[in-house]
Amino acid sequence: MTNARQLAFIALRDVHKGAYVDVALDRVLQKVNLADSDRRLVTELVYGSVRRQRTLDTLIDQLAQKKSHQQPKDLRTILHLGLYQLRYQERIPASAAVNTTVQLAKENGFSGLTGFVNGLLRQYLRKAEGQGSRGAEEQRSRGAEGKDSLLLPQSPAPHFDPLQLPENPVQRLGILHSFPDWIIQVWLEQLGLVETEQLCEWMNQSPTIDLRINPLRTSIEEVETALQSAGVLVRRVRHLPQALRLIGNAGPIQKLPGFQEGWWTVQDSSAQLVSHLLDPQPGEVVIDVCAAPGGKTTHIAELMQDKGKIWACDRTSSRLRKLQENSQRLNLKSIQICTGDSRNFTQFHNTADRVLLDAPCSGLGTMHRHADARWRQTPESVRELSMLQKELVSHTSTFVKPGGVLVYATCTLHPAENEQAIAAFLAESPNWQIESPKSLNFLDFGHITPEGWFKLWPHREDMDGFFMVRLRKTNNSE
Repeated sequence: MTNARQLAFIALRDVHKGAYVDVALDRVLQKVNLADSDRRLVTELVYGSVRRQRTLDTLIDQLAQKKSHQQPKDLRTILHLGLYQLRYQERIPASAAVNTTVQLAKENGFSGLTGFVNGLLRQYLRKAEGQGSRGAEEQRSRGAEGKDSLLLPQSPAPHFDPLQLPENPVQRLGILHSFPDWIIQVWLEQLGLVETEQLCEWMNQSPTIDLRINPLRTSIEEVETALQSAGVLVRRVRHLPQALRLIGNAGPIQKLPGFQEGWWTVQDSSAQLVSHLLDPQPGEVVIDVCAAPGGKTTHIAELMQDKGKIWACDRTSSRLRKLQENSQRLNLKSIQICTGDSRNFTQFHNTADRVLLDAPCSGLGTMHRHADARWRQTPESVRELSMLQKELVSHTSTFVKPGGVLVYATCTLHPAENEQAIAAFLAESPNWQIESPKSLNFLDFGHITPEGWFKLWPHREDMDGFFMVRLRKTNNSE
């Protein structure tokens, strides 16, 4: 039988060599035939260890004589797996977490250091004694057996965490919730301390899966019934007429009822809002300038009743193939593919009723889905992206007919990529203005700013973080 923790170790070793988490995990899981429960364990250990990397490194720094970055890379990965289970996986008994981690060390070239691994993990447990649910549970079990009963607290246990935190709020939140300081700083400036902590906690949860029903093939009631008959729990999402959220584990997506028939596609609720804000109408010409892998493109086609023309542009042909597969499965005919960098296109000048610019961004609103994004992005990469975004909005705005609409959207929460990018565009484009989405009833979230843009904070709405704004070109435009 293949060991789930060994597979997690192999995937994490690839991640620490530079692989993307989802790619490394898929590579490992494709080679073995695992039970669903083991697949879930491997996935949880890999994503969790990457998400919590800074916290786990700090624990190693505080518990070991050598700092985490001085440890052999593979040993550091093994310690991450052990500490992650002890700190965050309450369903895994402490003894199992320790013993399997010691075994991992033995099987991966560190048999001489098993005593160190065992000692470090047990030191963590000793420090955690009496703290949190795991510590209290261990005390209760000892008391029930009549052993160590003096350890049972006469009053609630003092809150003691083995993790020592600095006073500085940026560093404290960064270490406790495992984010780089610069991301914490960006959020603190917008939200303040209490909500920043709420956002950090939300971003460390496992992501949910939302479906978008294809109204050209089925109804939301029909899909609800089919999924519930298959034992899959779902619930509707307010404001979104096509959205269903899967509750709990649903197994492989492609095996769910209605997938092959094109009844639905996977798309987070906040991403569904973007196409509603664009509000495309049957018979129009719409250009989706950064279209792949096509979630919003196919949604636009559904909202247009598949009548009209949608140009789906992207510079990555492999990702456009995914778009074509999706549109075929959903049986959509109105989408035309256009490969290339939209900044170089001249053929679309003044041709579109509506343009969607779902701009490349740092993805800071979707870090719960992309566990390594917090470590890959930097203030420098954000600056580079904001320059690209300004170029894209400046050029693709020329695709819009006078009187037409452009929607700019990102899945990031960084002002440099959002508010500042749009403010810069409007400052040099007097023939454009923000059109408040308040007239679109279902967008009644109450988060439309006085300026007219729409910022969706995940911890408030329980969906991916997004920024979107609807712009209209005045009729006297050239």
